Amino acid sequence: MTEAVTPPPSRDPFGPPVLDERAPDQPDRPAATGGPAVSAAEIRDGAAVALLVGVAGVLLGLLWVWLSPRLQYVSNGEAVFLKDTENEARIGSDGTFLLLSAGLGALSAVATFLWRRAGGVPLAVGLGLGSVFAALVGWRLGLWLGPSGDVVARAKEAGKGVPFDAPLELLAYGVLLAWPMAAVAVHLALTALFTPQDPAPEPPAAAPHP
Repeated sequence: MTEAVTPPPSRDPFGPPVLDERAPDQPDRPAATGGPAVSAAEIRDGAAVALLVGVAGVLLGLLWVWLSPRLQYVSNGEAVFLKDTENEARIGSDGTFLLLSAGLGALSAVATFLWRRAGGVPLAVGLGLGSVFAALVGWRLGLWLGPSGDVVARAKEAGKGVPFDAPLELLAYGVLLAWPMAAVAVHLALTALFTPQDPAPEPPAAAPHP
């Protein structure tokens, strides 16, 4: 015996479209795509920025030693005292470090943006890490280049009644974050203002009315 085959229904050109029941009712799904991958060139640029900005911390240390106000001690032969008890050089030392760090952070952000306008996560991370390292380098270099921290030896060397410079120091360690915060903030602002944005996708065309 032969199996009866049902012929497909005839289609009326003026009627509604006829769905083929034999076709699987599966909607078309767009292929899943992953996020943008970080290239080796971007990682290399981020490492270069971190290295160059970190080395720039030497400039911070030199400027801090040169521009920071001096606090002086004086010895009476038995003890060491402040020459001027109303001197605000300690606070001025922190303020000088803060202003220098913020200015150099902004300059490093501008230089990084002009070098690579496209930006990217590796570049921002490299800038942030290099800025933290630069602040630490400037701080430790300033302490090393400034007056000696051995106050007793300095007092004996200066003599009785002769003022001498006190060592540099930071009272508020939070100023070490001035460079990285200024660098990241300025770089993000420049990237948001001057980097060309991707064009918005066009809306899908409306289906013609049957």
